[in-house]
Amino acid sequence: MAGITARQREDMMSVLTAALKAVDPAQAVRNCVRCDGSRLLVGESSYDLDSYRRILVVGAGKASGPMAQALEDILGDRLAGGVVNVKEGYAVPTQRIELIEAAHPVPDESGVRGTERILQLAEAAGADDLVFCLISGGGSALMELPVGDISLNDLQQLTDLLLRSGATINEVNTIRKHISQVKGGGLARAAAPATLIALILSDVVGNPLDFIASGPTVPDTTTFQDAWDLLSKYRLQDAIPQTVRAQLERGLSHEIPDTPKEGDPIFARTASVLVGSNEIAARAALDAATQLGYNSLLVTTWVEGEAREVAKVMAGVAKGLIRHHSPLSPPACLIFGGETTVTVRGEGKGGRNQEMALAAALALDGWENVAVMAVGTDGTDGPTDAAGGIADGTVHARARVLDLDPLVYLDNNDSYHFLQQTDALLVTGPTNTNVNDLILVYAFQ
Repeated sequence: MAGITARQREDMMSVLTAALKAVDPAQAVRNCVRCDGSRLLVGESSYDLDSYRRILVVGAGKASGPMAQALEDILGDRLAGGVVNVKEGYAVPTQRIELIEAAHPVPDESGVRGTERILQLAEAAGADDLVFCLISGGGSALMELPVGDISLNDLQQLTDLLLRSGATINEVNTIRKHISQVKGGGLARAAAPATLIALILSDVVGNPLDFIASGPTVPDTTTFQDAWDLLSKYRLQDAIPQTVRAQLERGLSHEIPDTPKEGDPIFARTASVLVGSNEIAARAALDAATQLGYNSLLVTTWVEGEAREVAKVMAGVAKGLIRHHSPLSPPACLIFGGETTVTVRGEGKGGRNQEMALAAALALDGWENVAVMAVGTDGTDGPTDAAGGIADGTVHARARVLDLDPLVYLDNNDSYHFLQQTDALLVTGPTNTNVNDLILVYAFQ
């Protein structure tokens, strides 16, 4: 049985490249921010630059380096400086904004030190200062500064528990907000009464601003009770560090205030502008696939659920395309966006998109002229150097030749090594953007 041809793979990569180009973070900032003399235009709003003493930049995220570069180009000498935390290996050259590399998805000392400096800059800003906050995917792990007696080690333990639990990113961030000095509106509280403008590249399904990077600049819609209920849902109350438990219990008993909510005066001079999203990337993929001659459809950007279960659905969609020409006739490309989760029970290496590709390969075993590409738009799926994987009907056959049992690898959450050995691993390198995941389902002629 023949697998994906070189031409078909070239088409798949062209569509992916177009999607990533559409959410290039630097261009996204330039599309939304420009100077017209002393007037600063941000989205639909206008600001008088001459009325500000200083312009500062803070932020965090995998895509925040190119965002910082673009803002430097736009503001030039008017920019006084700033600090932005980026993922290790994601730093880019900047002149006035310092980029600090830190670990992701589990925070490290570098990230905490950088966040301390970000908080200091925000707290030092006055009513006549303008502060930009650059936010992109990965910002929750990269901008971490725990409250009270919670140590970095405690934070790392909690993060690892949450990432392995199968909790959604919104659920994880609900808990993170309530043990942080900067999340859940904490950065806005520190920056008040300065003017604060957040430029946001979304990596959360539906683009809820208070969950992207745990919403450091916007009112929080969650409570201490919500955080505790989620720990109960995933049976983690007794597993979390004692310092975290004590902090949440103080919140539950109203010994300490909850995160700032809608109507709090600290948000009187804040604005948030969404500069990039999964939908923008998905629509660009749609246009590119159509131009290449594929019958194409953007189905949804709201995909969620356990990766291996979503994979079965995507494989079923591929089968429908090739067998029944439904909902489109081949050559066809269906585009999905969103973010799945993985409940980690094994000790292997992988990420949600790689696990989806492995599970899809199982479901597509023996099927010709179909493929499922699952890819993280940041180029790093989970704690790996791969972006995801490409499954077709021949992956399982290649595994049999190598005497590999895909079910064993799936049970061990070891999708990386399975896909690597069966030539199904997708490696793009860091893309310097992050707008969730894309799933591209193909039926070829």
